[in-house]
Amino acid sequence: MSKLNPFLPAQFFTLSFLSLLFLSAGENHDFVRSMDKKILGLKKEKLSHFKLYWHDIVTGAKPSAVMVVPPSNTSTTAFGMVRMIDNPLTMGPEMSSKLVGKAQGFYAQAAQDEIGLLMAMNFAFSEGKYNGSTLTVLGRNTVFSKVREMPVIGGSGLFRFARGYVQATTHKFDLTTGDATVEYNIYVLHY
Repeated sequence: MSKLNPFLPAQFFTLSFLSLLFLSAGENHDFVRSMDKKILGLKKEKLSHFKLYWHDIVTGAKPSAVMVVPPSNTSTTAFGMVRMIDNPLTMGPEMSSKLVGKAQGFYAQAAQDEIGLLMAMNFAFSEGKYNGSTLTVLGRNTVFSKVREMPVIGGSGLFRFARGYVQATTHKFDLTTGDATVEYNIYVLHY
């Protein structure tokens, strides 16, 4: 019966350790680092509530929502349709109310059995201390539901690191023209 070399386990460990060092020596983790939020000027996080009116104008001489992809079928839900938007955001439900920004992005009919939109838009503010700041909304909007909830997934300017949600409620919808006014209640955590 042969005896086990007493140095074999130590040699195996040493070779394994050196191999691990050699393999990880080429890795560079300099692309990420921990930071103190104060370096970016971030103070205490706060919760804000905004109430705005979103005007989707699809008719007239200067529509704010234009179809860029028509539906490719004859479905009753217009499945596949895409509209680009530059919709006014006002303080009140009337177009004559004070303009505070624009909702810019698109919505697409993403459901075959109901009017269910994929919404991707930035609320670009143009008034007061939030002028130049944006909130990004991305989510599902079943337009004939009483209240629709969609997430706020980020922002810029005063809304850096923003997160929250919006609740959309139809204020007015014209079945003849397709024009709509929607009340948006935005609840957002930001610095």
